[in-house]
Amino acid sequence: MSTPRRPTTTAPRPPGGSFPPPAQQQQRDRSHRPGSSGPSLLPAISFLRRVREGMEGGQDPFSSVAGATYALPRDARDSLAAIGRRLGRRYPEYEWGFDEEFAEVALPFMEFLYRRYWRVEVDGLLNVPSHGRALLVSNHAGSFFPWDAFMIGTAIVEDHPLPRFARFLVLNWAFELPYLSVAIRKFGGVPASPYNAIRLLEQDELVGVFPEGVKGTGKDFRDRYRLQRFGRGGFVELALRTGSPIVPVAVVGSEEIYPKLGESQTLARLTGAPFFPITPTFPWLGPLGAVPLPSKWRIEFCDPIDTAGYGPDAASDRTLVFELSERVRETIQEKVYENLVKRGSAFSPI
Repeated sequence: MSTPRRPTTTAPRPPGGSFPPPAQQQQRDRSHRPGSSGPSLLPAISFLRRVREGMEGGQDPFSSVAGATYALPRDARDSLAAIGRRLGRRYPEYEWGFDEEFAEVALPFMEFLYRRYWRVEVDGLLNVPSHGRALLVSNHAGSFFPWDAFMIGTAIVEDHPLPRFARFLVLNWAFELPYLSVAIRKFGGVPASPYNAIRLLEQDELVGVFPEGVKGTGKDFRDRYRLQRFGRGGFVELALRTGSPIVPVAVVGSEEIYPKLGESQTLARLTGAPFFPITPTFPWLGPLGAVPLPSKWRIEFCDPIDTAGYGPDAASDRTLVFELSERVRETIQEKVYENLVKRGSAFSPI
């Protein structure tokens, strides 16, 4: 079985531009593997020593070693190169802090969660456009941390024939959290704003939204997989104004990673969070309680809904906006129920 193609790090794009066409992206070479006796550490030590010497001399730390061949897997060399560029502050950073190279380096961890920990199964991935603008609309859960956004993005990067990065709209309060806010930005999170969404879509980006918002992530475990209202249909207005197709996404599995039994209003006020969940493991186990449970996941990308034919002025038609919003919500709810049956037990080892 061949290894899925991944996006590769590219040069900084021009203002207002988008990522290079996926057809120009190269497939990673994973053919090299260390021998059974184990790789020698000497090439890695020599490599790091030359990097340090290059940095101390004020030169590009990788200019003298770019053409050399080392007994290290290519992924390891890429990771070392990325670390070196960060030490020398030589790396591209796009709008809102998105760091494509950082996402590439962190991808093996996401891949572990995706394939091993949550054993995600995906249907309908070809409904995600390989290029051009599109709006991913999904149900939302997670209580502590919305891992569903990361798994949707990982599915597109790992298993789509022409992978691309998705940009997700995130509530503003998340960007006030220390350390976590930096990671969210570097992975492509964008403050939730219609202006930000329109700008991304006009740049032909793939944008993800969660119309349930806090109502989705904050619902109790007994209400799991019952979609909350989609507000006033703001995501439909975005799609109509930009002529972007809407791709409904149904996620099953994210409701069990942090079963919310209740919440503390006092701790929510102290932390400034919309709510502070109480789960079977938190706060009883301290920081370990924030580790998500290994539930089994299914993600289905539904048939896209074309909006280009309505025209931008249709965004002012409240009846049409409400009808499309309910259509998307009903589609996601139906697919969630279908995938719950297909998945079976939430903690099945298979």
